[in-house]
Amino acid sequence: MSDREPMRLGRILYTNVWPVYHGFDPSSLSFPSTTQTEVPAVLNRLLLEGKLDMSPVSSFAYATASNDFLLLPDLSVSADGPVQSILCFSRKPFAEAVHGRIALTNTSATSVNLLKIIAEKAYGAKPEYMTCEPNVEDMLDQADVALLIGDHAIRADWTNTEYIVTDLGAEWKNWTGKSMTFAVWTVSVEAAKRYSDEIGELAAAFAASKRQSMEDMTPVAIQAQQQVGGELSYWQGYFANLNYDLTPERLEGLNLYFQYVWEMGLLPQQAEIRIWSDNTRIRVNE
Repeated sequence: MSDREPMRLGRILYTNVWPVYHGFDPSSLSFPSTTQTEVPAVLNRLLLEGKLDMSPVSSFAYATASNDFLLLPDLSVSADGPVQSILCFSRKPFAEAVHGRIALTNTSATSVNLLKIIAEKAYGAKPEYMTCEPNVEDMLDQADVALLIGDHAIRADWTNTEYIVTDLGAEWKNWTGKSMTFAVWTVSVEAAKRYSDEIGELAAAFAASKRQSMEDMTPVAIQAQQQVGGELSYWQGYFANLNYDLTPERLEGLNLYFQYVWEMGLLPQQAEIRIWSDNTRIRVNE
C-alpha cells in the first residue's frame, strides 16, 4: 500500500447504519483509510464524482451509475414493512394529501423517489414537488406532505402531536408485498481494481461488525439513546425492525424499485445489480 493513497471511505450520518459500524475499527485494517461521515445526498455525490472509493449510499444513487459500481455482499439498510425513519407528515390523510404539494427532504434520493413512486403509481396522484431543509413545521407551512428521513424523521415523530404520520416502508410493503432496500454499501469498479485485496478485507470487517451487533444489539441501542435521546426500548425495537442483509428477497424488492424509477423517467437507463465477490475481484483484474 506504500505506493497508493489511503482508501477513501464514506459513512452515513444517520443511526440506521450503526449496527454495521459499531464493531468496525478502521485503524485495525491492514491498510490506511480515511472516513467521511455525511448525509446520504452528500455521500451519493462524492461517490459519483470519484471522491470516495467505498461508501454506503442511497440505493437510487447506485442505480444512476450501476455500470461503474459494485455492491458489497450481504450489506444493506432494508425494511420488510415499517422502517420508522422514512416518514411523511401531513394534516390530511396521506391518500388525500399526496394529491397536493409535497415537500421533499434534501438529504436522500432513494426516499424522495420512493415517495414519488407511491404517490404517482399507487395513488395516481400528480403532485407538485418542492425541496426543503428537513424541518417539518416549515415544510408543512408550504406543502400538504412533508417527507423526512433518518434522525430528522425520528425526532419529528417523537415530538409530533398534530400531524398524521405515514411510514413509506409500510406503504411500499402494503402495495407491492416486497421489502424495501434504502441503502447499499457500494465500491467503484475502479477502486475494486486498485484495492482488490483490501476490498475483501473491508467487506469481512463489516460482516464481522454486523454479526457482532446482530448477536447483541443492546450496546448499539445504548449508544443511540446516549447520543440521540429517547428510550432504550425505542432503539432496541428500531434496530430489531431493520434488516442489514442483501438476500434474494431484498434484491427482488430492490429490482422492483429500480424498475419503477426507470419507468417514471427518473433513471437514464435500467439499473443492473452487480455484487463484489472473489470472482468479481479476479474479473476486474484481468
